[in-house]
Amino acid sequence: MSAAVRSRTCARGRHGRGAAALALTAALAWLAGCSAGHDELQSWMEQQRREVRPNVKPLEAPKPFTPAPYAGIDATDPFSPQKMSVALRVEARAASSLLASELNRRREPLEAFPLDNMRMVGSVQREGQPTALLRVGELLYQVKVGDYLGQNYGRVLRIDETEIALREVVQDAAGEWIERPASLQLQEGAAR
Repeated sequence: MSAAVRSRTCARGRHGRGAAALALTAALAWLAGCSAGHDELQSWMEQQRREVRPNVKPLEAPKPFTPAPYAGIDATDPFSPQKMSVALRVEARAASSLLASELNRRREPLEAFPLDNMRMVGSVQREGQPTALLRVGELLYQVKVGDYLGQNYGRVLRIDETEIALREVVQDAAGEWIERPASLQLQEGAAR
């Protein structure tokens, strides 16, 4: 190795050692300053502990619990089997002739579906009688006047080009069986 290269390497080593010594001195000075501040902090914390007194309000005494007697203990249980059987017997006796005629006939396939699931997609004339085309799911059904559809004993009364008119048998708010008009409208673009 040449003398010039050696002198540069030694100079760089001396300069590097000087910087490291300077950094070490600064770190020691900083730590010494921190330890002096640490003692001050400890004495201040001890002074605050001695001077500060907690201000906690005492809790209120709990209110006494006075149990109330259950007044409905002697009343009839609303979920008792006896009450339910009495209600069912009364309803069976009160079934109107309107409902009785519906219960005594054979159910038709379209009575298994609610009206909301049915779409009228068209109408045709078969043997001089109007016939409606209904889509339920992916299946297409033919319906004529007198057929039943829907879950409320719906009977088809009239079919025209744009509507199926029917009557349903439903219970009103008082529990009486009544007839109610209903209809299915032609759904434009529903015949896919």
